[in-house]
Amino acid sequence: MRSITTKLILAFLSIGIISVAIVFITARLNTRAEFIRFLSNQSRTDIITQLSNYHQQNDSWTGVEVVFLAIPTPGPDSDPGNQGRPFTLADQNGSTIYSTNNKYKPGEKISDIDLAHGIPITEDGEVVGVYVPAPAPFGGNPREREFIDRTNLTLIYGALLSAIIALLLGIFLSRTLTRPIRELTQATHAISEGDLSQQVTVRSTDELGELAQAFNRMSTELSRSVNTRKQMTADIAHELRTPLSLILGHAEAVHDGVLPPTPENFEIIREEATRLEHLVNDLRTLSLADAGELSISLQIIEPERLVNEVAALYQYQTQKKNITLDVDIAAHLPNIEVDPGRMTQVLTNILDNATRHTPEGGHIFLAAKQIDDDVEISIQDSGPGVPSETLDRLFERFYRTDSSRQREDGGSGLGLAIAKSIVQAHNGQLSAESDIVPAGEARSGLKIKVLLPGKFG
Repeated sequence: MRSITTKLILAFLSIGIISVAIVFITARLNTRAEFIRFLSNQSRTDIITQLSNYHQQNDSWTGVEVVFLAIPTPGPDSDPGNQGRPFTLADQNGSTIYSTNNKYKPGEKISDIDLAHGIPITEDGEVVGVYVPAPAPFGGNPREREFIDRTNLTLIYGALLSAIIALLLGIFLSRTLTRPIRELTQATHAISEGDLSQQVTVRSTDELGELAQAFNRMSTELSRSVNTRKQMTADIAHELRTPLSLILGHAEAVHDGVLPPTPENFEIIREEATRLEHLVNDLRTLSLADAGELSISLQIIEPERLVNEVAALYQYQTQKKNITLDVDIAAHLPNIEVDPGRMTQVLTNILDNATRHTPEGGHIFLAAKQIDDDVEISIQDSGPGVPSETLDRLFERFYRTDSSRQREDGGSGLGLAIAKSIVQAHNGQLSAESDIVPAGEARSGLKIKVLLPGKFG
């Protein structure tokens, strides 16, 4: 199979040769025809001038044969270089006075067709005769034919030179065009072999340049995705190892008699099994969200109802931890079209995170308000906050911030990632902002906002 470089070279060369051949043939034919026409016109002009001068001097065509005898006539043994073009001289009425081609005899009427090709000879504005050239072509003398031959040879040399230039340009252009393709091919092979760090040089701003930029973005995103999956796999293995180790350790200890089969020991096993079940369920939810298969049953509901129900779920937990839960709902909010169960899961995941990191005696603010045509539900705690440079990674799976936000109560570390996936499935947005302020001040810490499209009418 020929490479694309070879195909482009042959294409450029073929186009060049065909173009040069057309120009050469056209120029050769036109040059010969135009040169012969020029010589013929020049010879005709000379004869007409001689005839006109003769008539002016003699005031008649009597004895005009003298002029004709001075002009060489074509013959089989005559020198081609001295041959004039045959013609016939007629009077103003179209009758033959003299002819060099023996087509017409003196006094014979010239046909209208031949007479139409004749050239009038005038004197003082009156036609005194008609010069009728014969249709036979004028060949020219040897020097004139030599000039035509040299011109044709020059055209041949020019055509050959043009073909060589077309070949060189074809090689240069084909290699220039295919160089980015070769680099992309090599980089693709490298990626297929596991080297995800491949980047190609962007050499232009045309379609090939856009292709190179798209490849670089794809390579970067693929590398990031693979690294993220590797990290996630390691995090999942770590998260699963802890409850499994506790379950297996306590089960073996009870089985071997090291620990007594008391309700307390069985409760530890049950709690770790429950934690393991929650982790598996969270991973399954994220997997469904990534595949676009997360089941959502949309209903039009009032935001006030959703926020109040979620707040009621956390009254006991916040009171037990001596945390004040304040609810602030703006009036006349537009309805929202959501899956109540999934959206409750989003808000409870965020409230779990807020409750976990709000110190005793702190505050949690649950608010809802209208922003343009959307509804924003926000949850803000009075915890230590999150550094601004880590906010963008807050919704990543298993991401840890500083030690103040390490999980100590068995959280899966997937709550905020699940919340983001569910909100995006509702065509909403999930964002976070944080202020690092002294502990104890109200409305500090982390604030997470859920923006959902409003439903009017």
